[in-house]
Amino acid sequence: MSPAEDDAALAQARAAGIHLMAVPTPFLVGRVNCYLIEDDPLTLVDTGPNSGKSLDELERALAELGHRIEDLGLIIITHQHMDHLGLLEIIARRSGAEVAALDVLGPYLEDFSASATADDEFSMMVMRRHGVPDELATALKMVGGAFRAFGSSGQVTVPLRQGTEVTLRDRTLTALHRPGHSPSDTVFWDEERQILIAGDHLLSRISSNPLISRPLEGPTAGAAGTDRPHALVRYMDSLRETREMPAHLVLGGHGPPVTEHAALIDERFRMTARRASKIHRLLADRPQTAYDLASQMWGNVAVTQAFLTISEVLGHLDLLIADGQVTEDDSGPVTVFTAVDS
Repeated sequence: MSPAEDDAALAQARAAGIHLMAVPTPFLVGRVNCYLIEDDPLTLVDTGPNSGKSLDELERALAELGHRIEDLGLIIITHQHMDHLGLLEIIARRSGAEVAALDVLGPYLEDFSASATADDEFSMMVMRRHGVPDELATALKMVGGAFRAFGSSGQVTVPLRQGTEVTLRDRTLTALHRPGHSPSDTVFWDEERQILIAGDHLLSRISSNPLISRPLEGPTAGAAGTDRPHALVRYMDSLRETREMPAHLVLGGHGPPVTEHAALIDERFRMTARRASKIHRLLADRPQTAYDLASQMWGNVAVTQAFLTISEVLGHLDLLIADGQVTEDDSGPVTVFTAVDS
């Protein structure tokens, strides 16, 4: 979309009483989109990370719209990542607002630090199982711990399930679980206006990385091997459901709105197929670990962003395994993948 088309889409959102407020984050993704819905109750979708700069800019954006944090009556959280919920505790305390989120996020948010620690342990298990050297995995865990302060605990007072309706004075938002980018990804559908508030489920400028995340329900034992969550497979299933929706406007968690969501999803599918083919070609010479493949594809980025690139590779390997093009051997200390002879 051109800048003029972006502006037109944002104007359409404002006409529906939805205002984008992009606040800074310390992460490579850049600014995160929070949305103010001018309705009763006054509703904030996502909060931004826990930082003074983010809070200052959020308060400034609210003031430009004639509101204060204390005016909020409802906070909606789209998913568990800290750039989307880090100011939750502060804003909920100051406003007294209800907090709506997927029901399985309730226990996760009760003690965010403990949940993040468990996530870090899980990511360590995944990285070591898939060939990341121990010293690198340990160093990345320490980096992750340093970022934990940008998150927040909080109490979910309005637990949501698939199909739960959040009723405001002038609109109804239907919560739809769309896991993949994270286990808790939730989008909010305004059927009357055909507007989808999508969090990081579908982004206009970048593709959402389906991270291999610790399950929020059930056991995690063995999840780093063949029983690990198949995040990209789930994400593609979620995208297929979203593609069939008659949405005129998709408001994502980063970047400008999406107005042609089906075409964008089709392009995401084509990109996924191209990357899977590249990984399959890399495996043609010899069996390899996911880290071997990530290193060939991204070089030093596979070191500095090991968990992200491992997740990317594993997702595409899962697709190749399901298609019968690759086999997985996790009988040893490190999992190895082999291309199947045609």
